[in-house]
Amino acid sequence: MDIKRALIVGTGPGISASFARGLAARGVDLMLSARNTDKIADLAAETKAKTVACDAGDPASVAAMFDAVDTEMGGLDLVLYNPSARARGPVTELDPADVETVLRISAFGGFLVTQQAAKRMLAQGHGAIFYTGASASVKGYPNSSSFAMGKFALRGLAQSMARELSPKNIHVAHFVIDGGVRSESRKEPEGKPDSFLDPDAIAQTYLAVLDQPRNAWTWEVELRPFVENF
Repeated sequence: MDIKRALIVGTGPGISASFARGLAARGVDLMLSARNTDKIADLAAETKAKTVACDAGDPASVAAMFDAVDTEMGGLDLVLYNPSARARGPVTELDPADVETVLRISAFGGFLVTQQAAKRMLAQGHGAIFYTGASASVKGYPNSSSFAMGKFALRGLAQSMARELSPKNIHVAHFVIDGGVRSESRKEPEGKPDSFLDPDAIAQTYLAVLDQPRNAWTWEVELRPFVENF
């Protein structure tokens, strides 16, 4: 599949930034989305990307983002849905409003972006829709019920979309990031090398899945450090 235009929703300094750099190295025209585009200005300059502010859980904001995609890029071939949110704590102490926000960002936003992307990709006859998942996509942990609900829902969306859209030449893939991701604020403990996932290594897998021929597509990949328990 010839990928020339890509949208990354929920761009930050980790996985999405590494994926953006990988796509830019291939000459892909990029649009990077975030609530606050000032925070991604340096990445946008580095990757020669356009930016657009978006609240991924708001239908009007998502529609406006795709209007910008149409106007500034003439459409798109790939979208990555990367946002997530969480409210930590025992179920008896969680604020329902906070949980509602988590579900709006982690799951409902994925639906909104998928719907807009699918309309365009079905019309052009090709495309790819990727989702960033987590350990919580398949394993619910104590004091993390809201995050599990959001990520389980996003995985369900991805699975349904793979079955609905793949026969129409739209590659849908969900990536279970099963472990901590290395960052400036999260470094490996002394004597435990490679105990965190490297965002650049994760991006390599995203790009490899993007390169799969359609007679051998995958809809889901799990990625974990070699020391991570299954």
